[in-house]
Amino acid sequence: MPTETERKFLVKSDEWRKKAKGISYRQGYLSTKVARTVRVRIAGEKAYITIKGKNKGASRAEYEYEIPVPDATEMLENLCKKPLVEKKRYTFKQNGVTWEVDEFEGDNEGLIVAEVEIEDENQEIKSPNWIGKEVTGITQYYNSSLVKKPFSKW
Repeated sequence: MPTETERKFLVKSDEWRKKAKGISYRQGYLSTKVARTVRVRIAGEKAYITIKGKNKGASRAEYEYEIPVPDATEMLENLCKKPLVEKKRYTFKQNGVTWEVDEFEGDNEGLIVAEVEIEDENQEIKSPNWIGKEVTGITQYYNSSLVKKPFSKW
């Protein structure tokens, strides 16, 4: 079973921006249940549908498939819960791991979260200086939760 293991952190400075090139993301959710989320996403010029299972620590089942962009656009506009999640994602390597920094826009503007995918939950990572509080497992920081209660309403 494909599994995603990641840790999430708040970002406390702009130091990461020196290394980063961003891609615009627009995503919505067909299901935001704790046991399963179903996400439709357009990332740059590609689109995906992703099914994620319930978290077990920092891990969960994840299935992701590329889909045609026009199909994703139609699902985002007509089937997904609103508001959609809009963000710019910056991806780069630092300290031997790949970091993804999401700078949210729209109803979630002002929220910046960094994620790092790891091999297993016990993998040690050296956090860069710009990393703040760890928010792994805090559901209000899940993208699927930002549909139900955007950052602007916290």
